[in-house]
Formats: sequence, structure tokens, C-alpha cells
Amino acid sequence: MKEDPLVAMKWTTKQLVQLLVLTLIIVPIVIEFLFHDYLLAVLGNDLYAGTITGFVMSIVFVLGVYFVALRPLHLGWGEVGLRSFPRRYWKWIIIWLIVLLAASLLIVLFMELFHIGIENAKTESLTSNMTWFTIAIAYISAAIISPIYEEIFYRGFLYKWFKHTWGVGAGIIVSSVIFTIVHIPTYNTLPVNFISGMIFAWTYEKSNSIVPAIIIHGLFNGIAVLLTVLT
Repeated sequence: MKEDPLVAMKWTTKQLVQLLVLTLIIVPIVIEFLFHDYLLAVLGNDLYAGTITGFVMSIVFVLGVYFVALRPLHLGWGEVGLRSFPRRYWKWIIIWLIVLLAASLLIVLFMELFHIGIENAKTESLTSNMTWFTIAIAYISAAIISPIYEEIFYRGFLYKWFKHTWGVGAGIIVSSVIFTIVHIPTYNTLPVNFISGMIFAWTYEKSNSIVPAIIIHGLFNGIAVLLTVLT
């Protein structure tokens, strides 16, 4: 079932600006900086602080989409791509996961060749205190929580808005750039963030659902956590 472009274009610049302010100003300052630093001071562990921060962010993003883009216009979650997809698309889920893994491996090899660090605070915290509990926390955060809210927001809303305003190509690039920017200051992951953002947006475009992107996103992040644990 194809989406109705007239329904999609009920979203105006006002909704875009409100959610960009939430993404680029309110969340980084209030949640990622102040709240995270408070949790880090209390808990003394970046993995725990980061996981709780990520969970709070997921609630803020999902509620932001609901109260800004959906509820005022009496729209359902299907308008941000939370709908079923054709069974035949499963092969593309596997293909795009392999492509993303291969691209990420090449980027990691390139970074190691030029002695660019590939560690970050979360992985260092996980490897320094590795138990089944910390592994489970890292996996749930990376493979379940993050993929769901990020795909709802960055592909379900942002990509769709830019696509209907500037076209598919611009929608993929602009939404992926924003997706990359919000991952600063984890600079060593930015190339992978950009490539994955484009893949996730493309899967949404071809399947008319963000569920394939959530699956690829979750599997990719989950594999990354397991590789961190095993290496």
C-alpha cells in the first residue's frame, strides 16, 4: 500500500523546525550533556549512564514525533512508516545488512591503516567491566532501543519530510547528514553513520516501511556489540 502524498505533505516547515530544535538543541544540551553528566557522576560508569540517557532520548524522540507530527493532524504511526512490508523484501534486508557490514569493515581497516582510533567511551566502558549484565545492557540499548526510535524519527519523519519537499535523493542525503551530525562527538563512527543513514532511508523508500531499516539497524548494532565483546 503506497502512502498518500497529500497526507504526507500535511507536515509543514513548522513541524520540521520544532523537531529539529528538539534534535539539535534541546536533546544535546539537556539530555546528552547535563543529564548524562549527572548520571555519570552518580553512577560512575559511562555504559550505565549512556544506556539510561539513550532510553530517555528514545522516549523524548517518540513523544516528540507523536505530539508534533501525528496527534495535531490526527495521524497514526503508519504515517512514519510503522507498517508491514512485503515478504519478498527480506532478501534485501539480508543484502543491505551484508553491504553495511562490508562497508563498515573497510572503514575500520582504513582508520587502522592511518592510526585513527576506533574506540569510544561506551565500548571502553563495556570492555573494562565485561559481565553478562553489562553485555545485556549494551545489546538492548544498541540493538533494540536505538534502532526503533532513531528509525521513527530520522527516516519516518525527517527523510519523509525532505523527500516530499526536495525529492528522494536530497531526502536521503540531508536526513543522513543530520543523522551523522547528531552522533558527534563519536567522530570515529561518523562515516558508518552516514552510510547506514543512506541505506536505512533507501530501504524505507523501497519497502514503504521503516521496519526493514529497524531490523537492519538492530542486527548491525547487535553484531557490533558482540564483536566488541569477542575481540
